[in-house]
Amino acid sequence: MENTIDIFDKKFTYAHIEKIFVDMLLENQLQNEKTNFSKMESDYRGEMTLLKKDNDRQQKLISMHLRMTPGEKHANQIQHEVQRLTEENLDLNEKVETQQDQISKLRKQLKYYAKKLKADGSEPNLDEILKEPVDAASAEGMPVVKHKEVEYLGMLEYRNDDEGLLMKSLFYDLRPKIAAQLLPGLPAYIVFMCIRHTDYVNNDEKVGSLLTSTINTIKRIFKKRCDDLEYAILMLANNCRLLHNLKQYSGEKQFQHLNTPRQNEQCLRNFDLAEYRQVLSDNAVWIYQGVIRVIEEKVQAAIVPGMLEHEAIKGMSVTTPGVRRQGSVQSENEAQSPSHVDAMEILMKQISNFFEVCKTYAVDPELLNQIFRQLYYYITACALNNLLLRKELCHWSKGMQIRYNISRLECFIRDNNLQGCGALENLEPIIQASQLLQARKTDADVQSICDMCTKLTVPQIVKILHLYTPVNEYEERVPVSFIRKIQEQLKKRKEAEASQNLLMDTKYTYSVRFPFNPSQVQLEQIALPSCLDLTFLKRL
Repeated sequence: MENTIDIFDKKFTYAHIEKIFVDMLLENQLQNEKTNFSKMESDYRGEMTLLKKDNDRQQKLISMHLRMTPGEKHANQIQHEVQRLTEENLDLNEKVETQQDQISKLRKQLKYYAKKLKADGSEPNLDEILKEPVDAASAEGMPVVKHKEVEYLGMLEYRNDDEGLLMKSLFYDLRPKIAAQLLPGLPAYIVFMCIRHTDYVNNDEKVGSLLTSTINTIKRIFKKRCDDLEYAILMLANNCRLLHNLKQYSGEKQFQHLNTPRQNEQCLRNFDLAEYRQVLSDNAVWIYQGVIRVIEEKVQAAIVPGMLEHEAIKGMSVTTPGVRRQGSVQSENEAQSPSHVDAMEILMKQISNFFEVCKTYAVDPELLNQIFRQLYYYITACALNNLLLRKELCHWSKGMQIRYNISRLECFIRDNNLQGCGALENLEPIIQASQLLQARKTDADVQSICDMCTKLTVPQIVKILHLYTPVNEYEERVPVSFIRKIQEQLKKRKEAEASQNLLMDTKYTYSVRFPFNPSQVQLEQIALPSCLDLTFLKRL
């Protein structure tokens, strides 16, 4: 009995405690509802007050509108529209300021992360970086400093003691990979902006020292890295850009016809730097000759295997089953070796690489045309000279192979819009030599052969005919009488006496020109990239 009473007391106690908790919960809910209701009531009353005020204002406007004349109505509508637009403008300005503050904070965060990554020297992990907290002192809680808009003059000020540091940052420490990501010719623009400041303060000693240091620095770097095509092209492009800038801002009318009014205002006022322009021009000629030499050395080993030995058309080595061409010094296995199979592709890749490097560093279009004109002359000279000395290459099937390989060079010129540079014309001698190998050689073809081979000299035509080798026993050799008829016909040429050379001069170079190429870049808009470490310069 006592146990039953104890159990009943415990159940009663638990029920009482549970009731207390339920009452407290209901009381809290009731209190929350009461608070929410009071808040809602306050909000509704405030909204009703606003609506009442707006209603009174609208009634006043209606009553005023009814009493107004048409002219007053129109003026009132304009005033109302102006007021509405003003309010919208204020709201938009507030949003803009908020976004600018946000942008400023994000920029600070980016600078913070950039410094941290630069100090670590490791590749960034974006997920980890975004999860890391930003230093409160550097990105959050600090007032935003707003810069006033500054109208720059396109000049850079530096101290005399910083001239060597300027050359080091702009040229000695500049790597081609970094330069490829910057404004083309940026070092030349920066040097000229420094020249503009020396002209502004009329310091002739400073400008002379700056130009002399720039020219000597470009020379030293080219001498040291003359075998590196990217460095050579980079120095050539900057030398030419500085030369063009000195012309464009010289104040001479012949160089001002494409300038904007602002660029004409930025012309030099105190100095005539025509003598330095001549020095820069001579320096450009010297660098250009070095660039041509480097390019020729790089392609030399691929010209003969690619142009003469490479057999892109399969099955031309043998005309009939079991009969090989006579005079061949290569076996079938050698002809299929990687050096021969890939030779033309290697040559085309080298030429494409030259073109891309010139485009990357913004070589002047006229100068680019002259580079490829000279390159194609060299390729033609090497290929033709080797053809004239190798009897095993002088037969009709090889003429077809050579003509096909030449077409690859022609397609490259057309694909890159270089038709006007003269490169295609320089291919004519080797093209005509390949056509001569394929042409019929009968007495009836004497005149047509002479008309076809206008770019070949008399000794070259006769030499190819002497070297011509029949492909098989069914083809006859070129008769001596036919060769004599060709010689007699070629004597009628006006240039026959002047052009008696058998081999082309591989050392011949065309005279180079540097046509004026003005820039549309605005000097006042050029900013100094942090990667060049030019903090000692003051932008004016």
